[in-house]
Amino acid sequence: MADSVFTDDFSPQPYWWSGIQPFDCGGAVPPDKADVAVIGAGYTGLHAALETARAGLSTVVFDAEAAGFGCSTRNGGQVSTCIKPGFAELSRRYGDAAARAILREGQASLDHLQHFIRDEGIDCDLRPVGRFHAAHSARAYDRLAVDIAAGNPVLETDAYVVPRADQRSELGTDAYCGGAVFPRHVSIDPARYHAGLLHVARRAGAEIVTRCPVQAMQQSGGAHLLTTPRGATRAQKVIVATNGYTTGLTPWLARRVIPIGSYIIATEELPADLMAELMPNDRIVSDTRRVVYYYRASPDRRRILFGGRVSLGETDPCRSGPRLHAEMVRLFPQLARTRISHSWSGTVAYTFDELMHCGERDGVHYALGYCGSGVGMAGYLGMRMGRQAAGLERDASALEDVDFPTRPLYSGNPWFLAPSVGVYRILDRLGI
Repeated sequence: MADSVFTDDFSPQPYWWSGIQPFDCGGAVPPDKADVAVIGAGYTGLHAALETARAGLSTVVFDAEAAGFGCSTRNGGQVSTCIKPGFAELSRRYGDAAARAILREGQASLDHLQHFIRDEGIDCDLRPVGRFHAAHSARAYDRLAVDIAAGNPVLETDAYVVPRADQRSELGTDAYCGGAVFPRHVSIDPARYHAGLLHVARRAGAEIVTRCPVQAMQQSGGAHLLTTPRGATRAQKVIVATNGYTTGLTPWLARRVIPIGSYIIATEELPADLMAELMPNDRIVSDTRRVVYYYRASPDRRRILFGGRVSLGETDPCRSGPRLHAEMVRLFPQLARTRISHSWSGTVAYTFDELMHCGERDGVHYALGYCGSGVGMAGYLGMRMGRQAAGLERDASALEDVDFPTRPLYSGNPWFLAPSVGVYRILDRLGI
């Protein structure tokens, strides 16, 4: 199967790169000094840089690769309200008021993305398609039904359940036990969104320096000295926006995020009638597994983009592709003869409390740890950190007010990941 599952023109690059490649400025030399230095040219870093540049501050953005090489152009283009823990869990941890504030930040991130795209005129296939969240077991469906019936005490979600008997009105499979629709969630083309954001940030005056990793950073005379292979930059403010690509450059942050590989395949083009059967409402889709699968139709509705974690260790997308294909076919037997045109991976960052975090430590602003839901939240928190660095943001985010936990002996190498995923898979198979 591994020999025949790929198309003749198979590409190991993201499907999204077919129309637009990550931006590379060549061998640009970074400035000797800047008001603000941003580390990372994904959604977080570019939104932060846009705010500081528009505030009149000289701003330089560093990236170790091309701008957009990471998960900002490798994700599935699914956008929700981002916060994984529910109100009850957040309330248990932090109290009702903090729980409400955190959930409002999730809604604010979705609103911010949609307003930004429309206000800036970015052409990235923004669509309010809604999400179908599929229940992988009867027990999971019952939990979903209870949650939906109880309602969200903070947000108007308009969510409703779909029982198994009606499931094919949402998804062309009998492999699930029903699910729930969240009609306010949206889809985008992530690479075109990143490209549009990059253009807006550069037009505002932000300088982008690619393939130029920051190798060291130290405080010096009330400023920060950033050392790179092409010279040093002295900056008054620093914003770290590295998420799943966080390194020992910032050891305090590296101890608090867990890098996890996520894998996606794109199918070859499908007949229109088959696509109408599989995804009649063009929803984005996720499921209730602990080791989640997420998928959608491509913006032109010619392909299925199917993602998830199918390896206990990080592996070559050419090896993960057939594994994802097998899971896709298990859910959709209609795709048994369909081949893979693209297979790729990216690295997301989870946290020990399943919350994203932002704030300032030792004069360095940061926002990261999006737990696989960063398309909306990354830009929103990047915007807020940029405004803080520019002195424009007076109110702290609710996500700044919670502790950012780590674990003893953890330094950024998630040795525990493989056994944990193995246990989660067993629980998923048992429907627990």
